[in-house]
Amino acid sequence: MNDWMTWLVLTGVLVAFELFTGTFYVLMIAIGMAFGAIAALLGWSTPLQILIAAVVGVLATGLLHRSRFGRPLKQNAARDRNVNLDIGESVNVDAWNDGKARVMYRGAMWDIDLAHGAVANAGTFKIVEVQGSHLVVANT
Repeated sequence: MNDWMTWLVLTGVLVAFELFTGTFYVLMIAIGMAFGAIAALLGWSTPLQILIAAVVGVLATGLLHRSRFGRPLKQNAARDRNVNLDIGESVNVDAWNDGKARVMYRGAMWDIDLAHGAVANAGTFKIVEVQGSHLVVANT
């Protein structure tokens, strides 16, 4: 088996491993391996192939880490719809008492607080945050 074939087999193994782990960092190392295969195809020496694969893999990993894909956005879980599916749902409030209310929502009684800037009128409100057993709502 030629050197470039060995590099491509290793690249394929890493790509398959990345599919199971779901991390792009393994994919960046696989890109480095692919560059090692290119170096082998060009007939360069084995130490130079390894050096090219390592440098490209490290550079690709560093670039990924500095990109927006390497740093997930830090969101408050109480306001994130991906964490709590109640965010964005509507709730009907009949009466307010000093900016607080209790309503039936999803078959249970919930304490309702007004979000900053919301007006305490009877009507339909949108859930913008969940803090424990309190729903924070805003005007729709």
